[in-house]
Amino acid sequence: MRQVEAFSGVRVLTWTILSNHFHLLLDVPPASDLNDTEILRRCRALYSAEAMADVEWEYEEAVRRGPRHREQWRSKYLRRMWDLSEFMKTLKQKFTMWFNRLHGREGTLWERRFQSVLVEGNWGTILKVAAYIDLNAVRAGMVEDPKDYRWCGYAQAVAGDRVARQRLVEAMGTEQPNCDWRHVRSAYRRLIFGISDGGAPGKNLSRGEISRTWSKGGNLSLPQLLRCRIRYFSDGLAIGGEAFLGRFFSARRKLFGKGRETGARLMRRGEWGELRTLRALTKEPIVPPPRGSPG
Repeated sequence: MRQVEAFSGVRVLTWTILSNHFHLLLDVPPASDLNDTEILRRCRALYSAEAMADVEWEYEEAVRRGPRHREQWRSKYLRRMWDLSEFMKTLKQKFTMWFNRLHGREGTLWERRFQSVLVEGNWGTILKVAAYIDLNAVRAGMVEDPKDYRWCGYAQAVAGDRVARQRLVEAMGTEQPNCDWRHVRSAYRRLIFGISDGGAPGKNLSRGEISRTWSKGGNLSLPQLLRCRIRYFSDGLAIGGEAFLGRFFSARRKLFGKGRETGARLMRRGEWGELRTLRALTKEPIVPPPRGSPG
């Protein structure tokens, strides 16, 4: 994952790997021009020494043959950078090759294409999605604290991984540019555990308590919601504030029915604040944690 990140320029803000699927929160910067030296440096982060020898030979041959061939060589690698689909394609292919070689198998590994949801780039939205991703192992009943599940970005950050820490700082730094890891660590744990100003963690509800809350017309708090499976975060198409979704809707008006007039849709079952979704899901959007999960 970090090798593909270094090559493509797509940044992994946080992540979780489970036994049969994984989640990534990605920042995809706009494309920029790179000189040949930088393209080769990025290729070295991705390819083995043997494969890199071929890349360098191709480059030298393209330079020898003239400007048109050199630009073709540059385009071959630049079009794979700053692109979500290319990032996922390269990551899944690279992992499949490693896994097949390790286990003596052949063929594809992944059952279907990845799902993606566009997330507004402000820290109030990004951190909610990041916390949801880092809490996957908690929802699955594997751990009570995500720091104890090593295969997620938050646990790596707590363990001292420099890149994992920097990415979570970047997630909050969209509106708080002077924050550091100590500040982010405290704010992030307060969000994950629903810690109030008095220092007490919020109460997690059982499936029965959640059902009773809904039957009485009540909503879940954000920390309680994050312990459930939130289909808005996988099937909502885009999430963020009303203005952000309005711009998305206007720019892609032809994708929606003629009778639809606005982009933002309210999110049900919880105290979402200003957060909205582009797709109002008809099937239950909030799935309570399985029996036996922590809390």
